[in-house]
Amino acid sequence: MNQTVLAESLVTLHYRISLPNGQPLLSTFEATPATLKLGAGEMLPTMEKLILGLPVGSRRAFDLCAEEAFGPHRPELVERVRREHMPSQEIEALSIMEFVAPDGSKYSGLVREVDDTSALIDFNHPLAGKPIRLEVEIIDALSP
Repeated sequence: MNQTVLAESLVTLHYRISLPNGQPLLSTFEATPATLKLGAGEMLPTMEKLILGLPVGSRRAFDLCAEEAFGPHRPELVERVRREHMPSQEIEALSIMEFVAPDGSKYSGLVREVDDTSALIDFNHPLAGKPIRLEVEIIDALSP
């Protein structure tokens, strides 16, 4: 029986996310494959839709526009934060900082620029606003 990826499958796969110019950003091809449960929010909804119906053993590549991938870059998620409201650490441009929300949840932001009193922090996903190329190889698919 030829197994295929179904809506609630437990899928073992290799994947590579790269920029359209081929610059790799994240890949499991040189390491241990990922095992993810479809429908559990473990991968982008667009990625789930793309691998639905793929047979075990298949390898495919998809070009995604920014909206299909990590969404558009949203200017309202870039904000200036005063230094006294930032974790007490060395603050450098182009570094990632972790913040704790009042409810205790943690979130990260990219420091875009720094001055004596504040820093411009971008809370968008680092790939927001960028098209990507997604390559997948389906290794196994277990259905409920």
